[in-house]
Amino acid sequence: MVTLLHKERLDTVVAALCSSGAETVLDLGCGPGELLLLLAAQQQFRRIVGIDTSQEVLQEARDQLTRHQHPPDGNRLTLYRASFTECLEELMGFDAVALVETIEHVAPGRLSLVERAVFTGYSPRTVLITTPNSEYNPLHGMNAGQFRHPDHQFEWTREKFKRWSQGVAGRNGYAVRFEDIGDVDPRVGGSTQMALFTRKP
Repeated sequence: MVTLLHKERLDTVVAALCSSGAETVLDLGCGPGELLLLLAAQQQFRRIVGIDTSQEVLQEARDQLTRHQHPPDGNRLTLYRASFTECLEELMGFDAVALVETIEHVAPGRLSLVERAVFTGYSPRTVLITTPNSEYNPLHGMNAGQFRHPDHQFEWTREKFKRWSQGVAGRNGYAVRFEDIGDVDPRVGGSTQMALFTRKP
C-alpha cells in the first residue's frame, strides 16, 4: 500500500508540474532521485536540478538515473549537495520548486528558513509541497502520536497544513490550493496532502 501511495504521490506531482507549464524544476530534498527520474522522462522539462544534504543518497540518485539512461550531465540534469533552507544564487530563476515529503524532516523552528529560501529567494511561479496527513495515520495501523518515519520532526493535520500554507502564500504573494493524494477517507481525507502554490502576477 505504501509503495502504491508513493507512486501515486510522484505521479500526481509530475502531472501538476506538467500542467503548470514549467520547463525548469528544482527538486529540494530529492533523495534517491525517484522524482528526478520521472521528470527526466518528460521532454517538457529542459533543466532539472536535485538538491539533498546527503552525499550517500545523491550517489544513489546518480546511480539510478544513470541506470535508466538519464545520467546527470550538469546541463539538463544536475545534482547538488546543499540544504534547501538556503537559496543558491546559481539556481535562481527556476519555473517550479518541488518539496515532496521533505518539510516534515525540518525542525519547526527552521521552517521560516525554508519559506525564505523557496518563496523569497527562488521565488518560482509554482511551488509544490507534499507532506503526511497525520489524521490518516490510524488507518495505516499507527498509534496516536506515532510518526511514519523516525526522522520526521512533525506530522500535521490538514487544518495545520492549511493554516501554515495560507500564511506562507499570503506573506509571499502566492495563491494556494490543496489536494488529497491516495485513497480518501470521508472523515480524515487522504494519506498525503499537497499544496500547490502559484505566484500572483
